[in-house]
Amino acid sequence: MSETPLACRRPLIAILRGIAPSEAVPVARALVEAGFGLIEVPLNSPDPLASIAAMADALGDRADFGAGTVLTPEEVVAVAGAGARFVVSPNTDAAVIRETKRRGLGSYPGAFTPTECLAALKAGADALKIFPASMMGPSGLKAIRAVLPAGTRVYAVGGADADTFPAWLAAGADGFGIGSALYAPGRGADEVGRRARAIVAAYDGAVASPLGRK
Repeated sequence: MSETPLACRRPLIAILRGIAPSEAVPVARALVEAGFGLIEVPLNSPDPLASIAAMADALGDRADFGAGTVLTPEEVVAVAGAGARFVVSPNTDAAVIRETKRRGLGSYPGAFTPTECLAALKAGADALKIFPASMMGPSGLKAIRAVLPAGTRVYAVGGADADTFPAWLAAGADGFGIGSALYAPGRGADEVGRRARAIVAAYDGAVASPLGRK
């Protein structure tokens, strides 16, 4: 898979579902200061392109900003124009993946079965978003890992949290998408920052532990 700008960031994606443009920059700044370098705004948020553009303009030299819940190639074009550097989807859609790569963005499609995982990689995905992770569990990821090409990067999203980081890492996860444990509409930047610092500390500790080392 191709190298992307995301490769140098801690593999934790903050998912800001429901954030409004007025909140975007303060919340993003709190996340960056806590150690997050990958921040996603799902497209079913209020005016998501404005939020992405504002965050990228204010903090684009310190973090990579992307769009989530991207379902069509036309949406890829729109988020690229807003300054997004990566695209996340809940599903595997080859047309979306191809347009993402044509635009030079990182591609993180959702996948759950071996068929979906391999189809996403064939279309050019940079990494796989295992979703919903709570349904697969670490044991399911370990089984799927056996058939994935060497070097495939996998993010567990939807059920992975600070308490389960070690088990997921031991099963073969490379990173995580964190949503409501970090941000929910109405949650202020100070509270988001506090939660983010705790999650970063938990992740760093899990990576350093014997269980978390692959």
